[in-house]
Amino acid sequence: MLVQRERSPVSRARCRVGDVRCVGLVCVRCSAVAGGAVGADAIMTRSCTRPARSRPPGDLDRASLHTVPRVNSLLPCAFTSVHHSEQHIKSVQTGCVTEPSVACHTLTHSEILRAHPTSDSNAKVPTYPRLAAWLVLVLVLAFVPLAAANTPPRFVLDGQSEIVIRLTEGDATPIGSKITTLRGLDPDGDALTFGIRGAEGRDLLRIEQNGATEANVYLRKALDRELKDEYTVVLTLTDNKLGEGQFITQSMLLLVEDINDNEPIFRPYESSVAVDENAPPQVLTTLLATDRDEGPFGQVIYRLDADSEGDLEKFTVNTVDGKGVLRLVGDLDYERKSLYQLRVLAVDRAISGRVNTGTAALVVRVRDVEDQPPQFIQAPPVTRIPEDIPVNSGVLEVKAVDGDRGVNNRITYSILEGDKGLFQLDHNSGVLYVKKPLDRESPLSNNGAFIIKIQAEEESQVVSPPPTMTTEVTVLLEDVNDETPTFRAAHYVAEITEGSQFNSPVNLIGDAIPEVYDHDQGNNGTFRMFIEGDDGMFDVTPPEGVNFASFLLRVRNPTLLDYEKVKVVNFTVVARETVSEKPKSSSALVTVHIRDTNDNFPIFTEDQYEVFLPEDAVVGATVVVVQARDPDSGDFGTQGIRYTDLRGSLADKLEMNPETGVITLKESGALDRESVAVHYLTVEARDHLGQGNRNTVVVKVVVEDVNDHPPVFLQRRYETRILENSDSFPEPFILTARDADLNGTMNHEVRYTILSGDPKNNFTIHPLNGEIRPVAPLDFEAIDQEGDIRYFNLTVKAFDLGERPLSSEVSAVVFVADVNDHAPQFQRQLYRKAIPEDTPPGTSVTQVFAIDHDGSSANSKVVFRIQHGAQDKFVMDADSGVISVAQGALLDPDRTEPRATSYTLEVIALDGGIGTAQLQARTVVNITILDVNNKAPVFIDPGTVRVYENQDGGLYVHRVEAMDLDARPRLHYALDPFTSSARNEEGAIVKLSEYDYMAAFEINEVEGVIRTVQRLDREQVEVIKLGLLCEDMEAATGEQTATATLTIIVEDINDNDPQFRKSYYRRSIAENAKKGTTIVTVVADDVDKNRTISYSLQGAPEIVSLVMLDGENGEVVVAGRVDRELFSWLNFSVQATDSGVPPRSSLVDVMVQVIDENDNNPVFVKPPSNLTLREDAPPGTQVTVVNALDPDADHYGLVTYLLDRKSSRGKFKIDPDTGIITVAAPLNREEQSTYTLLIEAWDNYQFGYATGESRNAFMQLGVTIADINDEAPVFEERESCTAITEFHEPRETVTIVRASDGDDPDSPNGRIRFSIEGGNDKGLFDIRMIEQTAAEIFAAKPLVGKYGNYSLMVQAQDRGFPPNSVLSQVDICVSDFNDHAPEFVSPSVNLTIRVPENATVGSLVIQVRATDEDIGINGAVRYKILKDALGHWQTFTIDQVTGAILLQKPLDRERQKIYEIRVEAYDQGVPTPLSSDLDLTIYVRNVNDFEPQFLEDDVTVNFTEHKSPGAERAKLVETVDLDDLEEEKTAPVCYFIVGGDEYGTFNLDKFSHELMTLKELDREVENHYTLLVRATEDCLALPQPVSFFDPRDDTLLKVNVFVNDINDNAPKFTREVFTGGITTASDFGLEVMKLTAIDPDAGENSRLRYYMDGRVQETLSENLDNIRRSPFLVDPVTGAVKLNFDPQKGMKGYFDFKVYVNDTSGWSDRARVFIYLLREDQRVRFILRQSPDEVREQVEYFRDYLGNITGAIVNVDDFRVHENHDGTVDKTKTDLYLHLVNKEDNSVLEVKQVLAMIDKNVEHLDHLFKELNVLDTQRAELITASAAEEDLLFLWLVGVIVFLTLLLVLTVALCLSQKARYSRQLKAANATAFGECSHDQGLNRSSTVPNTNIHSVEGSNPIWMSGFDNDWYKDEDSLRYQHFVHQSEGNDSLDDNAVDTSLSPRGDRDMPYITQSNVPNPLSRESSTVGSNTQLMNHEQQNINDTYRANLYQTFHKIANPLVDKKLETTEL
Repeated sequence: MLVQRERSPVSRARCRVGDVRCVGLVCVRCSAVAGGAVGADAIMTRSCTRPARSRPPGDLDRASLHTVPRVNSLLPCAFTSVHHSEQHIKSVQTGCVTEPSVACHTLTHSEILRAHPTSDSNAKVPTYPRLAAWLVLVLVLAFVPLAAANTPPRFVLDGQSEIVIRLTEGDATPIGSKITTLRGLDPDGDALTFGIRGAEGRDLLRIEQNGATEANVYLRKALDRELKDEYTVVLTLTDNKLGEGQFITQSMLLLVEDINDNEPIFRPYESSVAVDENAPPQVLTTLLATDRDEGPFGQVIYRLDADSEGDLEKFTVNTVDGKGVLRLVGDLDYERKSLYQLRVLAVDRAISGRVNTGTAALVVRVRDVEDQPPQFIQAPPVTRIPEDIPVNSGVLEVKAVDGDRGVNNRITYSILEGDKGLFQLDHNSGVLYVKKPLDRESPLSNNGAFIIKIQAEEESQVVSPPPTMTTEVTVLLEDVNDETPTFRAAHYVAEITEGSQFNSPVNLIGDAIPEVYDHDQGNNGTFRMFIEGDDGMFDVTPPEGVNFASFLLRVRNPTLLDYEKVKVVNFTVVARETVSEKPKSSSALVTVHIRDTNDNFPIFTEDQYEVFLPEDAVVGATVVVVQARDPDSGDFGTQGIRYTDLRGSLADKLEMNPETGVITLKESGALDRESVAVHYLTVEARDHLGQGNRNTVVVKVVVEDVNDHPPVFLQRRYETRILENSDSFPEPFILTARDADLNGTMNHEVRYTILSGDPKNNFTIHPLNGEIRPVAPLDFEAIDQEGDIRYFNLTVKAFDLGERPLSSEVSAVVFVADVNDHAPQFQRQLYRKAIPEDTPPGTSVTQVFAIDHDGSSANSKVVFRIQHGAQDKFVMDADSGVISVAQGALLDPDRTEPRATSYTLEVIALDGGIGTAQLQARTVVNITILDVNNKAPVFIDPGTVRVYENQDGGLYVHRVEAMDLDARPRLHYALDPFTSSARNEEGAIVKLSEYDYMAAFEINEVEGVIRTVQRLDREQVEVIKLGLLCEDMEAATGEQTATATLTIIVEDINDNDPQFRKSYYRRSIAENAKKGTTIVTVVADDVDKNRTISYSLQGAPEIVSLVMLDGENGEVVVAGRVDRELFSWLNFSVQATDSGVPPRSSLVDVMVQVIDENDNNPVFVKPPSNLTLREDAPPGTQVTVVNALDPDADHYGLVTYLLDRKSSRGKFKIDPDTGIITVAAPLNREEQSTYTLLIEAWDNYQFGYATGESRNAFMQLGVTIADINDEAPVFEERESCTAITEFHEPRETVTIVRASDGDDPDSPNGRIRFSIEGGNDKGLFDIRMIEQTAAEIFAAKPLVGKYGNYSLMVQAQDRGFPPNSVLSQVDICVSDFNDHAPEFVSPSVNLTIRVPENATVGSLVIQVRATDEDIGINGAVRYKILKDALGHWQTFTIDQVTGAILLQKPLDRERQKIYEIRVEAYDQGVPTPLSSDLDLTIYVRNVNDFEPQFLEDDVTVNFTEHKSPGAERAKLVETVDLDDLEEEKTAPVCYFIVGGDEYGTFNLDKFSHELMTLKELDREVENHYTLLVRATEDCLALPQPVSFFDPRDDTLLKVNVFVNDINDNAPKFTREVFTGGITTASDFGLEVMKLTAIDPDAGENSRLRYYMDGRVQETLSENLDNIRRSPFLVDPVTGAVKLNFDPQKGMKGYFDFKVYVNDTSGWSDRARVFIYLLREDQRVRFILRQSPDEVREQVEYFRDYLGNITGAIVNVDDFRVHENHDGTVDKTKTDLYLHLVNKEDNSVLEVKQVLAMIDKNVEHLDHLFKELNVLDTQRAELITASAAEEDLLFLWLVGVIVFLTLLLVLTVALCLSQKARYSRQLKAANATAFGECSHDQGLNRSSTVPNTNIHSVEGSNPIWMSGFDNDWYKDEDSLRYQHFVHQSEGNDSLDDNAVDTSLSPRGDRDMPYITQSNVPNPLSRESSTVGSNTQLMNHEQQNINDTYRANLYQTFHKIANPLVDKKLETTEL
């Protein structure tokens, strides 16, 4: 049978070796073709005989290919082939057409039919009988010769056509097992050889020969059925005579039998499932698990496992079509459990042996739905609050959360009932606040208990009405002590007899009731009663009461009941609560009148009377008046006293009045002092008109003397002397006079006065002791007399003080001696001269003039002297004052050391005073030396500088500087190219032609600053030697230049980046390349010195992490797994960095392409797990699109989709390219409601499926068929109206409605929702679901007052689309409830009504009105008057409907004035009517003519500050009503505040008239308020405001409210830090400073006390160790800090201590005190043009301002009136002494530092200085030694002079011996400061007069300079320069004797006018020429006669003041 060969479509399908595939009538068998590939090209025409078996499970129906079943019997083979190769022809001879390694079998027609049942059985198979016959013939002819040659062997098969062996996989058939024995038969008896054809067979089996005709077959590798379940092996047999390569073949089929060695594996599934908590039972998900085993081992059943048994009751899993279907079978509740963790177990069906299980973990998440009302999580059941809690205070907080935790709607809160309007609830936070003031005693407070119902409501967008929940909270008001114990009366009046016994009761007078009440509860209502202000006289009983007490006053101390001491006792009885905290109290004033008895004796006003009478007293003169007092009343007391008896030695000469007690003299001459000086009398007095108690007194009468003796002086003449300017005499000048009259009397007292001789009142005399004192210091020059001695002749009078004074006179002479008190005065304070530096010696420079104004000739003589500053350059004439250039003086500033261009000479003028009395004047002579330009400049070595290359032009390189000793040189700098040179890095010379380095620099001609002009390149030049040139352009003599060389080293800058050898690198690597695989090597070069290059990677971290770079050689290798799907290109950069500073770098890009491999499975992207499809979806409807992605590239990433037909049951199909799933056949939900589709995705399907190079993925898709909504809901029938009352609770069920739906209950079509569609306009009702088919209607709001019938239209609607719905009417009947009692609204409170007595019967008294909130009969109000026991109700009648009260009987005011009736208002409610009462008081009176009137215009009330509002109350005065003056009971009067309370600070109770505060008062803010109060009987209307008080309006009362102070403010120091200073001269007890603090409180509360806090710290101290006690004391009252030790010289440091101040209540503040110990010379003096009082007012401002500017601590030391240089006082100026302290180290700044700070900040201080008129700032004057010290030093000096005189001879000898060697010094010694041209040779005293040579006071005589090494005061540079001068000019120079002006005892600050700016212009008129000497010498010279004496005492003065002249040497003489 010939069949045309064609390409089988099997090539597209997966084919395994040995499988048979049929296409039409052609069947092929998969075989291994050349190369081991699987193909299907051989066309089989013979059936391969093998046992029949079924297709393995899982094979897919692809391209209509069907497996051909094997035939059990063996069939003969007939062969044919279309192949024409020789191999095929050779196969014919063996009986089979073969391909290489393939056995081919031809199938018969019947076999084909059986193998392909779908083919048409009636089709005719073509036969070819002739062709078959010819073929048989040819074959027979061909085999005949072969049969004759050799008989081929054959296999012995025991009747089988194929060898079939069954082997068990795994360990049951281990490797090496013998599986069978082959046998062969050769007719020729040849030895047989068995073999295996094909590599697969040889790999699987091994054959070992077992004799000539047998062979054993062994297993070579392990078997695994899951990898391969059968093997077809071709066995070969040969007798080795068939020819080369010719064998007899036999197929052997190895069938691998399965064992249970694989676990079920779940296909991918959704691990999380979400379901609503109200979901009905339903399928949640479907799982599929596969087991690679066969039979029961591969069949899977599903079980469910969970953490708890309860979870298994809600879910179940069933095995359906090999899948596990997870179903919800129970009810879910999100609030109980929101998450279920389930485990689905896939178990195979192994009956015995191993059972394998696979597990799939599932999480079922329950979605919350809104089905729970809110839940209160915080609701305190009972909350206790004080009744006085402030309004808006928080009480409690309730908190609710949504019962649906997964929804968590917002919760709002509201109060339903129980708050009585006193509370409010925050709707958002749930905080309950106090809305109105609370009062436990109020009727609204329910005895202090509130049960408040609170509702929490969700804000739901789904459920309507929103769910609510209510709760009740209880608020208990704790009693607060807000009620004050109150007395029934404010004032009680009583009386008692003095002397009453203990516990005697006090009788109360009047109708005041002694009772006290307090309505508080418990301890708050318990009060204690006591008495205040009676000094223990009375007592009150009982001492304690609870809520109410009646008290009695008793006598406690009878001894105090003394009418004479007190007639009326006013005290206060106080009732105070017993609580410990803030007890309240009230008091009542008690006035007790004490009745008198006669229990006292008369008492004289004096214990003894003493009188004085002159001895010449006349008759009738009054001797004495005696008086007696008796504290009793009436005649028992003073008015009944009589003086009954007078006894004594003088009684008979006297007369006494019995009533007045006046005693007079009745005889003349009765008194004689000489005989009896003292008389004693006794006087008796009796009360009760002389009949009662008696008493006596003694009268002493003293006889007085008469004046009869004048005073007498002890001397006839008095003389004394006094010095000018002295304020006292050397000895007290006392004149004494005596008087002989009686000592001790005025006659004996002497007084003094000056009668004449003092016309200008220069003297005064003490009137008592006669001491004469000068009124002021006397001025000798002001006395109008001539001569050196002047005097005053005084006449002094002494007189006594008798009535007729007597006197005497005496002469007193006062001689006045002149004192040298006028210092010489220069005509000018400053002289200026300018001379050239080459002025010759001897040239006169200038002349000074001075005069002296003393009166005596000795003191007015003047001589001159250069004090210092001449420096041996100038000399002066003592008489004329001419200053000239000294001989040998060198004035060139450049040749002196230090360099001096000017000289400041201090010239003094001395008068004729002796010793310390000698006075002097000073002036300053400024001599300026004019320079001559004659010196060449000299460069300062410029050195070497370093400059970095590549710096921009203008870079500062160096500043060269040349020095020129001339004063005004003009130096010009330049660069010299001729002396410049440069070298490069190698040291080679760089020429300017190669690199112009000179052009790179420029120099400033004036400043010498060298800068770069252009950039330098180190690679061109590295070292530059730059030539410099300097020239003085102002040279006076020729060209003056200087040269130098500046070495510049050009420093290298890392200015070249490394350069890579390639611009970029591009490489490629295979995906998943091994680690360490080299990718690329990069190389970079650097031309800089820094040639060490390191490499680093830069790029995205995820890419850089995949490669690794060798930092030294640049090799890049693979470092991690390279995944092309993540990165198809590895793009990164390599950075090359040199080693420069800073380093430079460059980057190169590296691009690496990744070559793809097929290493990724397709992955479904967001695969849908479940879909719902309507059951009416037509075929072709797209269900969904699945999408799988493969990150591989090209064909590796191309995905093909396949759908399992069995899972789809033919209802769905999929597009293999797009993945679109569509409906393939009509759907029927009733047949099947769900489908689980199995979908495969393959990559590289076209080219890799057949070769096994494809990768795949699986997914399951659940499709649910949705039902169609075709049924409408149906309501259940209802009865009549549902009845409820208006008090039906909100949220409670009213009725339930039900409906049913014929649709699927598990779908929305069968689910019903209910809603109210009509009849609920007010929103009173709402509906909520309770079941799937039922809902309940409930009250959404309180129905109180909403009674009536309501018809609601309720709709039942299913949830299908479109929905079906139906309406039903629900009737609800709400009935009213009588729950409101009538409330009176007019009047609303109990009221007193005034009715005139003449009111007629039937007249209207008042009309009351009440309202009831109920309706109908429940709200119909009726009125009636309740009967009372007194029958008042009979007088009136009331209209029960209108409430009008009418007079029913006539009124009789005399019979009854007051009627009290009670009106009841009641409703008609059933079953029980409600009512309320109103009490009315009807007062019968006349017509009201007058308003209430105040008896006072104003009253004063005190309140204490910071008391709680309402804590204090003050009751205002009562009014009177002229209408009711005789009435017992009046109508109530109401008080209103009508003015003065604009801010609502006070409240006035209109009924009780008590004034209290509404706000807390603060006395420091406002201490007084004025309120206007109006009194009126109209308590309902509010009076009009009043702006001012009218005293004529008696209904107005002005209330002055004063705020009492409490100690609520702490004292505050005025400064945080107090600073001050003391000196070593400060005295013990000195007040250093005064601490000040302020306290805003008043009175005793502001009394402050100051204390020291802790010990005093001594810092930076020296010599303070001996201080054993506190160095300072603080006065606790004044705050003064006083010195508590004696400072000594050598003490240093500062003191630091803390102080605090407190008031009487302990409030305190603290401050710190720094006191610095300073020297006198550390003070700075500021001179201000203000008086000390003015400065004192602004000193703190000055101190703070100066401290802020300078940054230092400024301390004020003293104020003084300014003293001028001449000693006069200028009261318009003030000297302010300060010292400054460094804040950082607390060191006292020196004066120079302070002055420098002031100069530095002078611009900032300008405003201060101008504002306070600061004239000058200078160092304070030093304190000189006292006079006593001067005298002591003077004596010492005399002794020293005597000793030194002995050395004079030795001194002269030494001078002579050294003359030759020290010729220059000797010359200087002979020179004088007065010059050599003096007219008076006696003034040339260089060897006899000290202090005439400047060296004697500043250093030492130059003759001793070398010998005694007195160069100590010169610095090193000065000595070096002098040495240079000595060498250059020899020793003949006066420059060695120049004195440093810095050594002057006075600094420049002593002469602020000496400044550089004061140097005069040499061309000015004041400047003198050198030749002006003659004119200067022609001035008149004064004759100085006593110069030697003046200079001697000046020397003593200097020695006696070491503080001034510290450089005094022994060589001064």
